[in-house]
Amino acid sequence: MTGRVTILDRYMLRSWTRLFVVTALGFPIVAVLTEAVGELTNLLNRGLSMKQIAVSYVFGIPAWASLVMPAAVLFATIFTVGGMARHSEITAAKAGGLSFHRLVLPLLAAAAGAVVLAVLVGELAVTATEKMTMMQRDPRVQSAAARFNFVYRADEGWVYAVRSLDVASSTLRELIFEREGTGPDYPTLVIRADSATWSDSARMWRLWQGESRLIGGSPPARNVTFDFASIELAAMTQEPRDLLAESKAPAAMPYAELGRYIEAMRRAGNETGKLEVQRAQRISVPAACLVIALFGAPLAMAAPRSGSAFGLGVSLGATVIYLLLAQIALAMGDSGIIDPVMLAWMPNVVFLLAGLVLLSRVRT
Repeated sequence: MTGRVTILDRYMLRSWTRLFVVTALGFPIVAVLTEAVGELTNLLNRGLSMKQIAVSYVFGIPAWASLVMPAAVLFATIFTVGGMARHSEITAAKAGGLSFHRLVLPLLAAAAGAVVLAVLVGELAVTATEKMTMMQRDPRVQSAAARFNFVYRADEGWVYAVRSLDVASSTLRELIFEREGTGPDYPTLVIRADSATWSDSARMWRLWQGESRLIGGSPPARNVTFDFASIELAAMTQEPRDLLAESKAPAAMPYAELGRYIEAMRRAGNETGKLEVQRAQRISVPAACLVIALFGAPLAMAAPRSGSAFGLGVSLGATVIYLLLAQIALAMGDSGIIDPVMLAWMPNVVFLLAGLVLLSRVRT
């Protein structure tokens, strides 16, 4: 009986799935509508029609969905278990020989599936958010004539880490260019230079006093370094004013790309703690779906007769606490006191411990 899917399992999964889908879609839609109303005037001033605005915000739903998915799992778990407890269905199941641990097993399996879904939606959200930004013609160009200590992500996997840019003189200072390779046939290329100047006639940059390094070239594990007095970099086609444009925000980068961005920032001597926390949260937040289910199931048994108001209040409260812990972890990212990956997983550990304590107190 415990090794197969029962009628009760299917009943609980149907109830849980219905609540999960409604919450996972409902919350993002409400959030997107709220955001659209707040930005409506600005978007209309850019010349967008109401239809274009509506379509663009459809692409904003995945980002919100990936963020609220742990909360959707919590809502679905608490209301499913709480509803069954109020109607004495859990008591009847226990009388039939099912322990509470076995009873909630299908919900934990569904939460594990939500972890995978959250990761996939999170990666999809990156592309969708970029599409939304393009459709809304979001201006990203700075009006200044200079820029300092920035990282610019270019095409074909190039990442530029630059100490300073002076548009008036078309000059870059203290720069590192990196293109990650895939193997011996396409090795990683790192170029460091003291300065670079833009040529309007040649339409390219000339780099001065530096070195070019091939990492992992053929034969395998071979690294080669070349010093140079000056070279022209044909792959770098951005004009000085193009480099004033903001590169992708970390939230707009896929997981692997964000890792390369962090590495380029580290090579340039910048603090990367917060970015490392953000990258680790790409996994820890989806993983919270399973942790939250383990926390929510016994919590729903704490006051089974309290009704939906209790479930709603507990769900919202737990969600706020989790998000608060996640923000604290992000704020502590650059402190250097705690490893960034440990910080990202801190909220999960807190809720896991609370869930195990609650689970140990439930009569099975």
